[in-house]
Amino acid sequence: MRDQAAVCAPVRRPAHCASRQNWVPAFAGMHGSKMTAIESFPTVDAWAASIAGRIEETLGAAVIDNGRALFAGPGGSTPSPVYARLAQADIGWDRIAITIVDERYVPETSADSNACLIKDVLLQGPAAKATFIPLYHPEVTVDRAAAVAAKALADAGGRFDAVLLGMGEDGHICSMFPESPTLKTLLSPTLKPNVLGVPHGRDGAAPSLERISITLPYLMSAGRVVLGLKGAAKRSVFEREADGDPAVQPIAAMIAAKVPLEVVWTEAG
Repeated sequence: MRDQAAVCAPVRRPAHCASRQNWVPAFAGMHGSKMTAIESFPTVDAWAASIAGRIEETLGAAVIDNGRALFAGPGGSTPSPVYARLAQADIGWDRIAITIVDERYVPETSADSNACLIKDVLLQGPAAKATFIPLYHPEVTVDRAAAVAAKALADAGGRFDAVLLGMGEDGHICSMFPESPTLKTLLSPTLKPNVLGVPHGRDGAAPSLERISITLPYLMSAGRVVLGLKGAAKRSVFEREADGDPAVQPIAAMIAAKVPLEVVWTEAG
């Protein structure tokens, strides 16, 4: 693995390139006195530019201030326009490590691999100089693979400077699925940041494959967490989940645990 603290040429602090034209604030979710704002953008391009600008700003500042940075993002197609913009940022990628917030227990050669998207879209251009830290490892069990991933993240600093999240139609983030036997452990705010194996669901419940996921405390300790949502259906799910039970609903858990959460939504699906 590349030494993230290596001395390199100075890195300029990036300007915040997030365009907030036609930005519309709204609020959802309230635990105690904390309300969560939803920032709205009219197009996918404006939405992606805003999210990429936030992450660029935070990672660039971390490189300048600490000599290195650590970023985690999701797989799937939703973040692709964000990753394509972020990959072109001038922020000293050779001092940045990238991982994923969750992964299926499959090798990177599989079409189901989240790492595949990160490598194909984000680790391109200037960002190809970044170090990638996988969650999948070819161990005999998913729990063993998760333990190896946990050590790798701890060795990389054990704290994310920036995190990008997506959310499923059922309200899950990372691999924190409803009714999963590991859900309460994944959402426990009192445990140290960790990476855990997630069993496949029973009787047709999600997930269909074993998975590997970071835990809520990783989000609690992060410098910045951006939740990117697209379409009216996802906004409705977020608003419902934000007022849910923090013990079993990930969105409510993040709000209750005071995760530094920024919710960025576009009506365009």
